[in-house]
Amino acid sequence: MDLGLEGKVALVAASSQGLGRAIAEELAAEGARVMISGRSEEKLARAVGEIRRSTGSEVDHRVADLTRAGEIEGLVAAAAERFGGVDVLVNNAGGPPAGGFDEVSDEDWAAAFELNLMSFVRLIRGVLPHMRARGGGRIVNVASSSIKQPIENLILSNTLRAGIAGLAKSLASELAPDGVLINTLGPGRILTDRSGALDAARAEALDIPVEQVRSEFAAGIPLGRYGTPEEFARFAVFLLSPANSYVTGQAVLADGGMVRAL
Repeated sequence: MDLGLEGKVALVAASSQGLGRAIAEELAAEGARVMISGRSEEKLARAVGEIRRSTGSEVDHRVADLTRAGEIEGLVAAAAERFGGVDVLVNNAGGPPAGGFDEVSDEDWAAAFELNLMSFVRLIRGVLPHMRARGGGRIVNVASSSIKQPIENLILSNTLRAGIAGLAKSLASELAPDGVLINTLGPGRILTDRSGALDAARAEALDIPVEQVRSEFAAGIPLGRYGTPEEFARFAVFLLSPANSYVTGQAVLADGGMVRAL
């Protein structure tokens, strides 16, 4: 299937590694011109070189701290200046710290709010004028399976990810007349540094090997294994493409059937 992404401009937040990196590479493989971002110049430069070599597409980068409004404005401006506009936005950010309600402070709540909700709000606000000028666009918010089912000991993530889904649902009707489609995509157990860290923390808390933690999680997934970043990215890129012409306002999972909620 031709997804229609050839020549489109994509801005992918938090994309020097993990799910963001996988989505950026898949977009580039489909012929999109891609601006990636992160906090490490070294990691970004390495990612740009690798994606260029593997796809042959135009890829650039910009260092940006997503908790700072000014740096988000600079990121959007850099993408528009480099490639002439923005057609596609991938909202993505690192997950907040683990912990239950009694373990997190006001400062933890405020930091998670800035990183995991306000960065999405600000990036959407920044790209919308470009998308409207170009006759439409696509936005995918990378969230978590907790948009359907809360995850134990992740009170910050559970709360803020639900807000992301609510934001997208609200915006779907507001942005539809502009030809902008927006969806929220939640990963289940995907093989990333984030899932590795959470597995290691659980193993330490239970005093069991991390391999046992992963085996137990995999046993609860109908497909019997963790997913790969590439599998997640293929789903995201369809939602981000012109081939997706009728799906908006949805909160969907790439989780191998792990979450049983409807």
